[in-house]
Amino acid sequence: MQQQVLSWSALIGTLYKLEGQNYGAYNSLRGQEYRHAEHPVFILAADSIQGDAFAAPSRFHVVLDASSARYPTDMLSTKSRRISVADFLARQFVRATRARGADARVGGQGWHGAKGGDLSMDSPSQYVLERTNVLVLADGSVEARFTVGLPARGRSICGDFATRILTDVVPALILEALVCPADVADLWGHVKCVEDQSALRQLVADQGLVAFVADGSILPRQPFQAPRSSPLHRTFTLPHHGPISGLGIPRGITLLVGGGYHGKSTVLQAVEGGVYDTVPGDGREFVVTDPRAVKIRAEDGRSVVGCNVSPFISNLPSKVTTEAFTSANASGSTSQAANIMEAIEVR
Repeated sequence: MQQQVLSWSALIGTLYKLEGQNYGAYNSLRGQEYRHAEHPVFILAADSIQGDAFAAPSRFHVVLDASSARYPTDMLSTKSRRISVADFLARQFVRATRARGADARVGGQGWHGAKGGDLSMDSPSQYVLERTNVLVLADGSVEARFTVGLPARGRSICGDFATRILTDVVPALILEALVCPADVADLWGHVKCVEDQSALRQLVADQGLVAFVADGSILPRQPFQAPRSSPLHRTFTLPHHGPISGLGIPRGITLLVGGGYHGKSTVLQAVEGGVYDTVPGDGREFVVTDPRAVKIRAEDGRSVVGCNVSPFISNLPSKVTTEAFTSANASGSTSQAANIMEAIEVR
């Protein structure tokens, strides 16, 4: 049987009735869906309710109706574009909560003073990834997940405070951060930048390369510049950016050498992160790597069970077999060999 979606006035009435009740009464919100019928049209639901004001905050989600979200159809035409839009919206939501001070937790007023009231969303890194904090669906609707520290005085509910957060602040944040802005230039720039990175990875693979570092990339040091005379210099044409040139790293063994503090590790870290798309302005937008690439390092002390490291190591003390090597405390060399073989297995 499908659960009835309650009105927004029902949410307001419930929260006012909870004023002064024991904190556990907040659980009456869990599992209920409340519809905000005015623009922006969305449904609010509580997925989990904290045990008291000092516990980890409660988890909520909203589903914004496509008619209110109003994103252009071509902006959502591919999964890659929808992920890019969702990433942009998550960053907007985090900025909006901070700008409003909505993420600030009230406290420090003694046992009977109000506490809690903070609303926050997981802050994205510089990488553009498919996340669960914001999802943009093919039909144009938007789902967003965030936490709210439901407020209390001691162990008694602050119903009026909770009402302000859930019925005033939440709709304002949705309107500001999740509804398509009138000026979509920045949003399109975000989408096209990610699309160019995906296209560049394919072009790099087509030329037998495993990674590419574009001229002008900030790694972060002075802008990178590949010597024009270098046999590793490459030029590609991207669908939105146009021509781009830089250093192409071919398949095989590449040795990176140089003096101390000359940026070897910085380049390696940039190439390592090149399996992911980055946000515009990061400086590494056009540092791309084969998405199958894996970083390998020694892990002294790690556990290894039944791993064939014989391609690298054939003789070990006490005649331990390397074709099904097992150790609860692997050395640097055996752990690195195991890491390589496991990475090959996963591929």
